[in-house]
Amino acid sequence: MSDTGVLLVLCTVPDREVGQRIGRALVEGHLAACVNVLPAVHSIHRWQGAVESAEECLLLVKTTRERFGALRDAIVAAHPYELPEVIAVDVAAALPAYLDWVVGSTRG
Repeated sequence: MSDTGVLLVLCTVPDREVGQRIGRALVEGHLAACVNVLPAVHSIHRWQGAVESAEECLLLVKTTRERFGALRDAIVAAHPYELPEVIAVDVAAALPAYLDWVVGSTRG
């Protein structure tokens, strides 16, 4: 396995509409190659000292390490949460043609 330079970014959003709006903006802005909006995620979390739960959607965002800073800033600017979840995970291995597609799709 090697450093592919590709990241999988996880981000929860309150609903599908917000997920689609953010996802489209990221792809149109060449910050992400693809955004999957997964419905029906039940989240349990601690916020401001209280345990809370909510129905959310999960975004799976494919991008590059090079574009991550701009992608993170775009998510934060568009996100309705005070503190959005933006977690990047290195893609250790994938189909080489897919990795090339992600890199090519995120070039502005």
